[in-house]
Amino acid sequence: MNQNTPYYLIGGEKVVYQLANRFYDIMESDPHAADLLAIHPKPLNSVRVRFFEFLSGWLGGPDLFVQKYGHPRLRARHLPFSVTIHQRDLWMLCMNQALDDVIKNEQIRRELQKSFYQLATHMINSN
Repeated sequence: MNQNTPYYLIGGEKVVYQLANRFYDIMESDPHAADLLAIHPKPLNSVRVRFFEFLSGWLGGPDLFVQKYGHPRLRARHLPFSVTIHQRDLWMLCMNQALDDVIKNEQIRRELQKSFYQLATHMINSN
């Protein structure tokens, strides 16, 4: 097990769980994110868990999502939804705030912001 991944560097399971939940807390409470929140199934309980499981593996920790559901195939999973640049930007608004709130190490936070931006941009499938 490589302890030099973002998962371990930010604090492991506890911090990844906080990040996933903070992201959805912001989405639910920030009026700017209303359009993004609207496309998510309610209640968000299961979405929060799946996001934590995904982040765990994506950040270099236990591959919880893959163990339960198989390969994430993120782009394919998002194809049924119209994902626009505007929605990417709303997603990043929530994620950047969550990162600011949860990740204390500035260098790691900036690296994660770049990685999340690339990931979110890859999900765009509509104008």
